[in-house]
Amino acid sequence: MKHSLVPFLLFIFLAEGVFAHEVRPAYLELRQTSADTYDVLWKVPGRGEELRFGVYVRLPANCQRIGELRTTVVNNAFSDRWTAQCVGGIAGGAISIDGLTSTVIDVVVRLQRLDGTTQVTRLTPDAPSFIVESAPSKVHLATTYLSLGIEHILYGIDHLLFVLGLLLLVHNFRSLVKTITAFTVAHSITLAAATLGFVHVQVAPVEATIALSILFLAAELVRSQRGESGIAQRAPWIVAFAFGLLHGLGFASTLGNMGLPHSDIPLALLLFNVGVELGQLGFVIVFIGFVRSLATLEIRWPNWTRAIPAYSIGTFAAMTLLQRFDAIFW
Repeated sequence: MKHSLVPFLLFIFLAEGVFAHEVRPAYLELRQTSADTYDVLWKVPGRGEELRFGVYVRLPANCQRIGELRTTVVNNAFSDRWTAQCVGGIAGGAISIDGLTSTVIDVVVRLQRLDGTTQVTRLTPDAPSFIVESAPSKVHLATTYLSLGIEHILYGIDHLLFVLGLLLLVHNFRSLVKTITAFTVAHSITLAAATLGFVHVQVAPVEATIALSILFLAAELVRSQRGESGIAQRAPWIVAFAFGLLHGLGFASTLGNMGLPHSDIPLALLLFNVGVELGQLGFVIVFIGFVRSLATLEIRWPNWTRAIPAYSIGTFAAMTLLQRFDAIFW
């Protein structure tokens, strides 16, 4: 009882963050085709019907576009393709994203040279530019995809709320380990399957179903507080595994929407998934540590506060579900 307001406070904190960050990054790819020419792909997530973020690529000063600009729209993402001629190459030059400082998105940049080596980096509103390296850094490549995975889970309010619901529902430590492990294994399976192209699903219905899974878990929390026994309380690891498969498809949308080349997918998948697991583990550790620390204060909460977390999570899930249904049918 005395811990019932803790999840609610965490919920409010996380709910603010969900509207402050776009978890789908933009993607910039430069593929060198000759000593001075590069094929450019610039993929920007949409903001609704026929709207895109106002971010634009600025290549080094010695680069100019040759040929026509080709634009396509697929799965609410805008893709621009063109060819750039950069006399003398672009090593040592600066690539920046104009307008990025005024947005809430990140940009993953991939540069592939004629010799097959690549440079991958991530630009943010706080760091909207980078210097092209003369030789690629494997450490930088690893940290880019790893940090993208960590960021995706920490800003993914729906995924964290599902984990939070599991933490509130399962009180036995052994059962909690089994439940979180089942969720991890399940979303790792579908993340790999979808990213590697074995499973193809529409993103919008998956996101709506993820919201429905959180709503179901909130209802199970209410049943538990009333002394009723539901399937999520009797076999939480089964519920976690079943819905974890859906959440993995949601994770896959981040890598899938970027349109990574096949050669990069295995490494990106591995590091992104490790980042997701690290972010999830960090959330669980912080939550448990915070609850145990608060227990030492011996605060006596009123009985009615026990219902706040379940109804807060359920309300958020219901609102999200309606929004995602609207995106599907309208």
